[in-house]
Amino acid sequence: MAEAYMLIQTEVGRAEVVAKQVAALPGVLSSEYVTGPYDVVVRIGGNNAEDLAANIAPSVQQVTGITRTLTCPIADAD
Repeated sequence: MAEAYMLIQTEVGRAEVVAKQVAALPGVLSSEYVTGPYDVVVRIGGNNAEDLAANIAPSVQQVTGITRTLTCPIADAD
């Protein structure tokens, strides 16, 4: 299994709504809205790195209100 963190910036005032919408998507293991330079931190998981890049990350990026994402694969996901 491959996992990654996605750091998400949202439109002003949309962090909580985005976090809840993202949490309902397949492959999302956790979704929290936070303070700081990013608004939402998401942990995603899939069968392999290709699954993360081709299916799960793009589905997260399609959520309305997201302005930018940064995907950080976990180096040692057991």
